[in-house]
Amino acid sequence: MERHYGMDWLRIGAFALLIFYHIGMVFVPWGFHIKTAQPMDWVEIPMLLTNPWRLTLLFVVSGYASRALWSKSPSIRRFLGNRSSRLLIPLVFGMAVVVPPQTWVELVGKHGYGQSYLWFLTHDYFRFSKLDGIVMPTWNHLWFVVYLWVYTLALMLLMLVPGAGKLQAMFDRVFGGSRAVWVPVMFLLVTQYWLFHRDDDTHELFNDGLAHLQYFPAFLFGFGLAGSRVVMDGLSRWWAASAAVAIGCYAVIAGLLVAYPDFSFPTHNVTIVFRLAREIDTWVAIAALIGIAERFLNRDHQWRTTLAEATFPFYIIHQTVIILVEFWVKPLGIGAAGEFLILVPATIAGCRAFYLIGREVNVLRPLIGLKARAKAARRAASADWMETVRARPDVA
Repeated sequence: MERHYGMDWLRIGAFALLIFYHIGMVFVPWGFHIKTAQPMDWVEIPMLLTNPWRLTLLFVVSGYASRALWSKSPSIRRFLGNRSSRLLIPLVFGMAVVVPPQTWVELVGKHGYGQSYLWFLTHDYFRFSKLDGIVMPTWNHLWFVVYLWVYTLALMLLMLVPGAGKLQAMFDRVFGGSRAVWVPVMFLLVTQYWLFHRDDDTHELFNDGLAHLQYFPAFLFGFGLAGSRVVMDGLSRWWAASAAVAIGCYAVIAGLLVAYPDFSFPTHNVTIVFRLAREIDTWVAIAALIGIAERFLNRDHQWRTTLAEATFPFYIIHQTVIILVEFWVKPLGIGAAGEFLILVPATIAGCRAFYLIGREVNVLRPLIGLKARAKAARRAASADWMETVRARPDVA
């Protein structure tokens, strides 16, 4: 496959939006591990700008990236082995090291837990049961990694079915041209609104059927899109119309929340309007973003490689940084605005430090989702460093 820089930028942007969204979760009235002292209803309005489509977009771009990796793999077995190591090793590391501080902060802040973090980690976290209704150990925000691995496994099983080679041509026929926009919209309206009434995701894998009904097809769509010129052309051609509909849907969503804060809709009909606008927005926004990526962003930049590599490590650590920083600043009594002004740069700095340290220590690279450097690459990096030291002794 030819590399699509626009989809790289879209993937980077999608995960960046996720980080800012989770910062917003501190200030919105919705449930989260830690909250500011007085959550504000109006924060729901900017949060709903990305809320309908952010997770579905992540699975689309992940499916697209999986196709790129698939094209480089000599066999299904090699591909699955590579994806398993790149996903499951960070998952285990995250559940054992990255996530526990989140659970401890939640227990302390919401349930009056009085033990130190060290006590919690050594006595309570690995109990494989519940404490005050919280399952431990847990994957928290890393549920996405679990789902992505399961979807990858299901995809490989699908590829083993006789006649699987014809699926790409079928994909092109079903989603070619404007159908790349309206067919997924109809699918969401039928499955998420008409047949079933989806509420919140559970992130429990085996008790999250409606989420799988949306996210797995999104992952498959991304995988098929990576091999389809006709579908990409359709999204590119209809990006402006998709964006216009998405803006209109968000205007309806925002207007309803201004009129009825915190979803206090007075009638069932108003709720129907909100749900319809949300489901339509879910896909037309994604269609517009992919079209924009194809039309305007498919070009390289000196920062792209680093940002693309840093995306997964940033994702692994970001929520823990957010929660720990808020746990520290909340008792200062500086208010939501002060907390936000600290949270944003502190989260970026913490994620960056996690990535920079992890990428330089070869034994840590697999733990943060990066491929371990080969011996030759390590020797080359060491030689470059020694050459720098000889040329400029001050750097040592």
